[in-house]
Amino acid sequence: MSGRGELKPIKIYGHVAGPQPWKVVIVLKELGMAYDIEFLTADEMKVAPYIDICPNGRVPTILDPNTGITLWESGTIVEYIEDLYDHDAKLKYTTFPEKYHQKNWKDYQIAGHDLFLGQKAYFTMFHTDQDLSSVHEHYGNMTRWVLGVIETQLTKTGKPYLVGDKCTYADLMYIPFNLVLADKLMRNVSENFEKEWKEKFPRCYDWNARLMQRDSLKEALVEKYRAMDNAGWPR
Repeated sequence: MSGRGELKPIKIYGHVAGPQPWKVVIVLKELGMAYDIEFLTADEMKVAPYIDICPNGRVPTILDPNTGITLWESGTIVEYIEDLYDHDAKLKYTTFPEKYHQKNWKDYQIAGHDLFLGQKAYFTMFHTDQDLSSVHEHYGNMTRWVLGVIETQLTKTGKPYLVGDKCTYADLMYIPFNLVLADKLMRNVSENFEKEWKEKFPRCYDWNARLMQRDSLKEALVEKYRAMDNAGWPR
């Protein structure tokens, strides 16, 4: 494979507001890798030509011209990028058992964090004209449960990140949904969720704030908000 300076940009298919593609963007920014991103509408995801490369009809998908591979599903894509391009182990452990602990937290982000926050987002943002108070309460409580799981881990280890003293790709995958957690997702189940988060899950809150100070996150946010503004999508 070519050296870092000779690599061609990775093509990303994404959505301006959807959280999943921004996991990929953040990791690529952390590694200093070039990429091109094409934003699709929800309707465009369900028809050709996109459905031909991603049968699930969702984003992200990447096309890597350096290897010829096409991949969809954010967790798979992030692991692929880490396996092939994080030669200096900037965002990963290669030692035992940390290597598997980071995979554990990556999988929990997808199976737990994404699942419950995604459902909370769906009902909060797209069903505003219906009385779904019991649904909001359920997914609000499950969101609190997920934050509690992270709080327990950080309390037990006394470390700043999910796996020790190092920020890994697993930590970074939680950020895109956390960005809208307090002011959007939990607005109808808590009068001030920012305050609740800080008081009930202080280590989790500090961990999230620590991640938000990374340059990759700041740069990704600028790009995300610019894309949302250009598409007329409310922040």
